[in-house]
Amino acid sequence: MDRLLNVDEAADALQTSTRFVRRLISERRIEFVKVGRHVRIRETALVAFVIEGTVPPMRRAS
Repeated sequence: MDRLLNVDEAADALQTSTRFVRRLISERRIEFVKVGRHVRIRETALVAFVIEGTVPPMRRAS
């Protein structure tokens, strides 16, 4: 089972603000889990978000 991160931990992992992570959650741009009133983000969901947003480098024109 994946480790569940709170908003602060997810922000630390992404090296962003907690406000950014809360916006991702409110816009449903990242998968999250509700545990009662608490919001948690699975580590694999965080990795998937990063992979999805990864832009490959451009190739030089020959």
